[in-house]
Amino acid sequence: MIVYELVKNVIYYGAIDFNREYFDELMPLPDGTSYNSYVIKGTEKTVIIDGVDPMFEDEFLEALKNTKIEHVDYIVSHHAEQDHSGSIPRMLELYPDAKVVTNKKCMDLLKDHLHLPEEKFHVINDGDELSLGDKTLKFIFTPWVHWPETMVTYLVEDKILFSCDFFGSHMATTEVFATPDRKLYDAAKRYYAEIMMPFRRFIKKNIEKLNNYEIKMIAPSHGPIYKDPKFIIDAYTDWASDKVVNSVVIAYTSMHGSTKRMVDYLVAGLVDRGVKVYSYMIRDSRIDELAMSMVDAATVIIGTPTVLAGPHPRAIYAATLANLIKPKTKFLTIVGSYGWGGRTVDILKGMIPNLKVELLEPVLIKGYPDDEAFKKLDALMDQIVEKHKSLGIM
Repeated sequence: MIVYELVKNVIYYGAIDFNREYFDELMPLPDGTSYNSYVIKGTEKTVIIDGVDPMFEDEFLEALKNTKIEHVDYIVSHHAEQDHSGSIPRMLELYPDAKVVTNKKCMDLLKDHLHLPEEKFHVINDGDELSLGDKTLKFIFTPWVHWPETMVTYLVEDKILFSCDFFGSHMATTEVFATPDRKLYDAAKRYYAEIMMPFRRFIKKNIEKLNNYEIKMIAPSHGPIYKDPKFIIDAYTDWASDKVVNSVVIAYTSMHGSTKRMVDYLVAGLVDRGVKVYSYMIRDSRIDELAMSMVDAATVIIGTPTVLAGPHPRAIYAATLANLIKPKTKFLTIVGSYGWGGRTVDILKGMIPNLKVELLEPVLIKGYPDDEAFKKLDALMDQIVEKHKSLGIM
């Protein structure tokens, strides 16, 4: 547990989880993660901002005792997911007079998930303020980043935004403050792809809402703290925009080499035409990298052999993932091979209702690709280039 005073009487408590490998048992966490809590001591009241994952609650409570946090009036809960809220019952045992400050939706979820009694809550509305004496908390509702009840807290006097999952990154580091480099950018983009991308429209609105505040520091509940908020706000603004880049993501699998041969031909041909390509054999690729590459790619290609008249299960997984995370991709197509026939295209098309894409003419061939197949792939690549040019991205 790392303890650090960010500014006078605002203390960071970071539980650094180097060993966590997956988020929601789905997305890999190659850099681990952290669970950040904060204590604000006013002249009249003391508040804890969020908790830590229950697996770290013993050391968190011990750190609170060691830093002489003897009385707490409020526990602010921004988000009911247990990696932030799961330690609240133990916190209330240590500080029995504290009230849990949150919104009505979050209160209802906390009652369901943690079985907290309603009398332990102090319910606030969007824009409400809470005085700690010389410090003032302002609560700003930011729904759907990434649950319906999520909110953030702005510390008025110190101009610190406590953002919970908003602007976070899954990154285990002993450095309290963010170093705005490529490593952090990729960690934040991976986090955005895995968690925030399905709610892109809401993120745009919530960023606009926060533009009304002067923010000198962003203190999220995952990853390092931003002393330069512009770095992460600009990144989120870009990722949440409608802007795509001149890249193609190919997610594929192959059983007897036919689909792989087609994909290899596509990769070489697209690169030769000036298009950046990310190619993932679904069996081997890390799903977090596939999700990251979809954040701003103009085109997605799913490659699949035919299994019992339909797409390979791994191609189904790729289509399901894309449908879940809802990238802003503009174009999608399907390539692959079959032995005698099937309904691969119709099945995959039916699995992506959330994607607002133009479906380019698929290329499905019988058996191993021949000269005619390569001509069809050339025509597909020429079409992708023209589509990208029409967007002004190449």
